[in-house]
Amino acid sequence: MNGTATFYLLDESHNDASLRMVEKTCQLSALFSQQGMKVFINAGDKLQAEAIDEMLWQQSSDAFVPHNLVGEGPRGGAQVEIGWPGVRHSGHRNVLINLAQEAATFAPSFAQVVDFVPCDEALKQQARERYKIYRMAGRQMRTLVIEEMSY
Repeated sequence: MNGTATFYLLDESHNDASLRMVEKTCQLSALFSQQGMKVFINAGDKLQAEAIDEMLWQQSSDAFVPHNLVGEGPRGGAQVEIGWPGVRHSGHRNVLINLAQEAATFAPSFAQVVDFVPCDEALKQQARERYKIYRMAGRQMRTLVIEEMSY
């Protein structure tokens, strides 16, 4: 089994697409974590990784998501590990949430991939390229509007 790839579509109402993707990433991380899955978030850059880290710390205590930036936290990483291009995740993970513009070359080691399609035409084209790469790798493809909470 080659796993699934789910693309979330952002619409024009998301005037801050980057913030909306970070919020959705935090929501999905919590859901996957509650199901016992280990998640790797591949942020677009270190600054975005730190913003995700900060947003996860701000969750209410009953919705806390164990997480760390790559290179911090327990050996093997917490339930959710946050990285950026050029750093490697530590150990086996079930889910990759990709916020980077390139398709993650290490995506085949994950059962599930989550990605985003912004409205910006250049970014949308990059998302199409990632979609093709995942489809050619034999993944089962799904596309959802970002408001749909199913995954």
